[in-house]
Amino acid sequence: MPPITVTPFTSPMPVATPPPGMELFQLPTGSYVTRAALAFRGGRWSDRREFASTAVLVRHPAGDLLIDAGFGANAAQHIRTLPAFRRARHRLGATARQQLDAAGYDHRRLLGIVLTHSHWDHVSGLDSLAAPVWTAPGERAHAGRAKDDRVFSRVTDDHEVREYSFDGPAHLGFSASRDVHGDGSVVIVPAAGHTPGSVVVFVTVPSGRRFAFIGDLTWQLEGITRQAERPLLLRALADSDPAGVRRDLARVIALADEVHLVPAHDARAYEGIPHLTPATTGPTS
Repeated sequence: MPPITVTPFTSPMPVATPPPGMELFQLPTGSYVTRAALAFRGGRWSDRREFASTAVLVRHPAGDLLIDAGFGANAAQHIRTLPAFRRARHRLGATARQQLDAAGYDHRRLLGIVLTHSHWDHVSGLDSLAAPVWTAPGERAHAGRAKDDRVFSRVTDDHEVREYSFDGPAHLGFSASRDVHGDGSVVIVPAAGHTPGSVVVFVTVPSGRRFAFIGDLTWQLEGITRQAERPLLLRALADSDPAGVRRDLARVIALADEVHLVPAHDARAYEGIPHLTPATTGPTS
């Protein structure tokens, strides 16, 4: 397989006007162990990696969002429903709900949970959250067809699931967009490939710093720094459209000098994003 071809992104960055008081927090909910050789092409079998499962809280005066939900209160049960080869050793921490409650968070502010995709380690925490679940077109149907990962169906039985559309223009190399607040601070783009409804969520904070929460386009930062895809067997097992993943991974790599890229499962990528504490849950306006 030839190296990924990356075309430098040379267009101006899109205008974003995040309001004062907008903030970003990480809510790590645990991790699981795998081998680097299974995570990215060229990884070593002797290199053990902790795969993070982290929710991200985006606080905005017009209403807050969670990006993914991490491990839930019933994560141990969810793991038992998976095929044996996917039951790696897991370390379960405080759920997103527990962390929000411990910080005194007002759940009425939560507009919804935006899923980068529907795999179990991104949705398990929905079992203890009450906000609507936001999915891209096709993702709910894909999750309903899945035979080896039924967790999404279990945890959304009592949730409102909202399927949104991409009614905005091309954004940072992606063909369409959804500007959640209309100010460019949170923009969702379609990135079908890992699953048919996978997305990337771009977030710009008041300092001007830009983040891209890229879900599982790559599992580890080496996918970006080495331009290394998943190994061939894992691409075949994990991705509904490996060519689409390759295309969109190239798109985000092209942004690496301007945007802080956050693969969902690499804890190193969350460094610098603060944790939620009682001191950080005051009004945003």
